Amino acid sequence: MATERLSMRRTREILRQRWALGRTQRDIAASTGVSASTAWETLRRAEAAGLTWAGVEELSDDALEVRLYKRLPGQVPAMQPRPAPDCAWIDVERRKAGVTLELLHEEYLQQHPDGYRYTQFCEIYRRWLGRRSLSMRQVHRAGEKLYVDYSGKKARFVDERTGEVIDVELFVAVLGASSYTYAEATLSQRGPDFIASHQRAFAYLGGVPAAVVPDQLRSGVSAPCLYEPGVQRTYGEMAQHYGTVVVPARPAHPRDKAKVEVGVQVAQRWILARLRNETIHSLASLNERIWALLEELNARVMKRYGESRRQLFERIDRPALRPLPTEAFSYGEWKTARVNIDYHVEADHHYYSVPHALVHEKVELRVAAATVEIYCRGQRVTSHARSFARGRHTTLAEHMPRAHQAHLEWSPTRLIRWAATIGKKTEELVTAILNDRPHPEQGYRSCLGILRLAKRYGPDRLEAACARAVVVGARSYRNVESILKRGLDRAALPAAPEAEVAPIDHENVRGPDYYN
Repeated sequence: MATERLSMRRTREILRQRWALGRTQRDIAASTGVSASTAWETLRRAEAAGLTWAGVEELSDDALEVRLYKRLPGQVPAMQPRPAPDCAWIDVERRKAGVTLELLHEEYLQQHPDGYRYTQFCEIYRRWLGRRSLSMRQVHRAGEKLYVDYSGKKARFVDERTGEVIDVELFVAVLGASSYTYAEATLSQRGPDFIASHQRAFAYLGGVPAAVVPDQLRSGVSAPCLYEPGVQRTYGEMAQHYGTVVVPARPAHPRDKAKVEVGVQVAQRWILARLRNETIHSLASLNERIWALLEELNARVMKRYGESRRQLFERIDRPALRPLPTEAFSYGEWKTARVNIDYHVEADHHYYSVPHALVHEKVELRVAAATVEIYCRGQRVTSHARSFARGRHTTLAEHMPRAHQAHLEWSPTRLIRWAATIGKKTEELVTAILNDRPHPEQGYRSCLGILRLAKRYGPDRLEAACARAVVVGARSYRNVESILKRGLDRAALPAAPEAEVAPIDHENVRGPDYYN
């Protein structure tokens, strides 16, 4: 069977989890939503290409694809299918005494030397078993998974100024091995609140688990699916920053997230039930009460284990957690855009420049609180300080075509000063052109063209041509060029049109009809 060709973003995630985090191929497949054979093939190609994680981070998407597949982007790979193992035969044979999957794999390779390696062989067999509704007991290992979810029952506080009762969300996170619990109230389940809750949960734990298991919430999962759920872009970026991975629970499989469902029930009974008769006037005060009750919950001895959640956490989970990163994660929302003809892209009604060579290209924008970063084919091409001025432009000079950069170097004052070196009439014409335009910049091109005519015709002729243009009311480069081409600058100036005097309309002024 041919291996699926992945997007470069998913390919990078597979390589990061293997080389930077040391995860197994099975865990990588579950996290990224691909088959184990696809993950194996991706890693095999990367190793054959002599790549390292540091090298991958420096490559663009196109360059990485060429290194992995030895072809230009867009070409379709031609791969020969491998003979699939007979899973029914494997299932019967392994029931015999002393028969192992490793022995059966060796016999399979004797018949098919070009067949699957051991990891893929076992994965194909396990998937075959899974389709027969065979369940597998879930084992929670130290520091492995943090389960997160929101409570269906909401917390609340009362606005002291208006008396309005405000319902808020209750975020709950539970470690698999120790059941150590974190909870907090947030105004919403939207992305910024969702990510911030994870950051505070990691800080509360004092470390980072190997994986985070959310329900298929819209804030965390962009494409809910039983087999290949798509992790929301910013959520995956946060996981990468903390050195962990996101493994969404399968829909309609409550055993995947049984820990957090029990944790939510415990939080509802231990926290929300105790707050039901209390009047709290702010979100901050509500969270202070929640965290105080949370300390009591984690310190309470569990009958089943004879230890508290905190004791189990300190003994089992804490030593296995990964250290927190030195820098805080900066939340940013992603959007796609196509570069306009003016080499700008729009974010929140403001326009940001990109290199002019990217006109009509599709790019990705990461919009954070203070910055806007722009990426093309996985590589950052520029960044800007974020502006909230609607309808305005933020433009870097180096992004402009050369002609536009030349215009940027000019100002009305500089143009008028240059015109004055040629003559008073040239200065008068340039000033009139700049004043006639709604924006002076719209007259720069015309003024530059007029001033450069001095190189072709000389300053004296240009001054004479501008004098004629001022008299006749011409206000463009074409008019002055036409005067010079036709030699009209050498002819006598026409008389300036006399200003019409408006008739006086007054009851004490007698008109000519009065004397008839």
